[in-house]
Amino acid sequence: EVQLVESGGGLVQAGGSLRLSCTLSGFGFDDWKIGWFRQAPGKEREGVSCINIIDGSTYYARSVKGRFTISRDNARNMVYLQMNSLKPEDTAVYYCAAGGGSDYPNPNQYGSWGQGTQVTVSS
Repeated sequence: EVQLVESGGGLVQAGGSLRLSCTLSGFGFDDWKIGWFRQAPGKEREGVSCINIIDGSTYYARSVKGRFTISRDNARNMVYLQMNSLKPEDTAVYYCAAGGGSDYPNPNQYGSWGQGTQVTVSS
C-alpha cells in the first residue's frame, strides 16, 4: 500500500510562494497518478494539479494554471507543487493522493491519501 506524507505548508502573504512536497513509498502498479487536492472549510475537495509519474503529463485546475507547477523526482520518490503568486482564496488544507484512471481531478480515482498540510495566505 502506498503511503504519502505532505510537507511545506505554512503562512504566507498574498503574492508570495510556497513549495509543497509529497514523499511517496510503497508504490503499486495502480498508483501511477499523483494529485494535489485542497479543501477549504465548508467547501468540497478540489483537484488542484495532477501528474502522471510515468510520462510526466499534467493537469491544472483553471484557478491555478500559470501560478502553480507540479513536478516529480522519481529517483527520490517525491512530487512537488510549486505555488507562486498565492492568493487568499488558495487558503486550504492541501493533500497529495495516489491513484489511477483517466479523470485526473476526480478524487474518487485516488485510493491513497496523505494527512494534509495547511496553507494560509493572508491578504
